[in-house]
Amino acid sequence: MAMSQNKPAKSGGLKRFFAFKRKYLAFPYFLFLALFVIVPIAIILVYAFTGTSADGSLYFSFDALVSFFTSPTKVNVLVVSLFLGILNTVICLLIGYPIAYLLADKKVNQNYVLVMLFVMPMWINFVLRTGATRDVLNWMGIVGGKYPYLATMIGLVYNYLPFTILPLYTTMIKLDKSQIEAARDLGANPVQTFFLSILPQSVPGIVSAAEMVFMPTMSSYVISDTLSEGKLTLFGNIIYLNFSQSMWNEGSFMAFIMLLLIAISMALTRKVGKGEGRERGSGLW
Repeated sequence: MAMSQNKPAKSGGLKRFFAFKRKYLAFPYFLFLALFVIVPIAIILVYAFTGTSADGSLYFSFDALVSFFTSPTKVNVLVVSLFLGILNTVICLLIGYPIAYLLADKKVNQNYVLVMLFVMPMWINFVLRTGATRDVLNWMGIVGGKYPYLATMIGLVYNYLPFTILPLYTTMIKLDKSQIEAARDLGANPVQTFFLSILPQSVPGIVSAAEMVFMPTMSSYVISDTLSEGKLTLFGNIIYLNFSQSMWNEGSFMAFIMLLLIAISMALTRKVGKGEGRERGSGLW
């Protein structure tokens, strides 16, 4: 009886020991989060709402806020960046959705080679891809100096299209085929089947793809600077210029606006994704 009573006690002690040790595995993550996320954001917030005196000390100030909203150039850059971000997201979804659907169809794509062909550009250095795109566009006659918006949009779509296809493909290979077949058996035509069955199931992939395209587009500056030959300035460009010219307060406030836009877009897209997941019971998001 004594031995049988000791075994549960020992096993319970071992479980508590390993459960306690498992907590230590999260320490490197929290350390990384603190050093490279929380501390930089805190520094940005400090500089965004302070000014720098002659002796180098900081004081609370809204000068950066006033400077931004009273500058037509900066506000115009923000509006243009929002427009190009939304446009790039829409174009990537319109191109990437049918491609991902075909890649997820086993009747069309028998292996993963085609998927890898679309993902492979992501393995190449971002700057090298952008430079190669500029050379190709110049050879085609689409010179950035003459067509800055067109050249920049082509570069944005080319660079971020794989980030659209991959999450859509990952979602579409998990589509409930029985639901699609049931819609067809009940007399739904291809258009009705798509809008009533396929599209609602793929909403989590659409939301994820939109997040992965819109936010990087807003903060991008290499593509617009290289392909437009400096004639098109995005929000990422103007933040970089302020920091490179040691205008820490103005640059930090614009970085704060960027963080705010990212937080709003993430909140909206996650709300849509979770809502669809609850309604459809997909569990993909």
